[in-house]
Amino acid sequence: MYNSEVTTYTAAIAGASGYAGGELIRLISAHPSMRLGPLAAGSNAGARVSDLHPHLSSLGDLRFIATDADSLATSDVVFLALPHGESAALAAALPSSTLVVDLGADHRLDSAQAWQTYYGGSHAGTWIYGLPELTGREAIADARRIANPGCYPTGVILGLAPLLAGGLVVAQDVVVVAASGTTGAGRKASDGLLASTVMGQMSAYKVGGSHQHTPEIEQALSRAAGEAVTVSFTPMLAPMPRGILATSTARLSAGVTSIELYEALHSAYVTERFVTVLPSGVWPQTGATLGANSVHLQVVADVHSGRAVVVSAIDNLTKGAAGQAIQNANLALGLEEGSGLSTIGVAP
Repeated sequence: MYNSEVTTYTAAIAGASGYAGGELIRLISAHPSMRLGPLAAGSNAGARVSDLHPHLSSLGDLRFIATDADSLATSDVVFLALPHGESAALAAALPSSTLVVDLGADHRLDSAQAWQTYYGGSHAGTWIYGLPELTGREAIADARRIANPGCYPTGVILGLAPLLAGGLVVAQDVVVVAASGTTGAGRKASDGLLASTVMGQMSAYKVGGSHQHTPEIEQALSRAAGEAVTVSFTPMLAPMPRGILATSTARLSAGVTSIELYEALHSAYVTERFVTVLPSGVWPQTGATLGANSVHLQVVADVHSGRAVVVSAIDNLTKGAAGQAIQNANLALGLEEGSGLSTIGVAP
């Protein structure tokens, strides 16, 4: 329930030196009802925030601290922007009364077997899946522990869920090919992310169903469909810093037309401020969502192949990570859902 009283909440971030952490800092620093608390950054403790995030130079000499549960627990909300597998132990050390939003994968999956297969190690348990447009806002508002969806899954799930829920496509024949900017791979240096390697080409990776977001996409789409959904997912690395463009196709149910597909998406999201179904014939592009907590969608029936084609665009660091985390925190703190967030992108 939206709380109209003016209250300021302190927000701490673990993993604040990473790309998603930097986006959290940027958004929270301009949030009308949040202020920055401890910014933990592990091996970067002691460094100035602007040393790693030059665009945040207006924050002056604000510095990162060591990652310590006691320090983080002094805040009203803790955002965990840590590598997959590192959130669970820290979350377990925080008070149960503290609102925790995990941007990692540690608490997204229902299946311990799927966690073991795709991530390895012990399954940390399942939290409320924080995709407000589908999960249900009341469940998120009542939660103290929220699992923020992955970047690829956000655009793919929102594009396909209404079609599956309406029986317009076949659940056992879903194919996704999606391209992400380099920030999706995190900040850790590698030869594959060097500018001289990335610029001027696109490349596929984790081909053949091995990408860790596969079970997350299948889990959410199966809930929408009411039956098991099988997904073939091929991710690609694009020569851009941020953004995701996903093309998702599924076998059409008999007789389904482009008009029916479009109406299904439009009806599902006509009241959703952060999801825009573009006018018929207008196709999503990543640049239009840059810096915005937005998903742009379009759909058509490919009559020749008998498949529905859904294209989605998001900024992987905003609606795909930090922006959606703040959207979830707003709900759980009783704030207006869109507080501190914009649907307007930055261009060119």
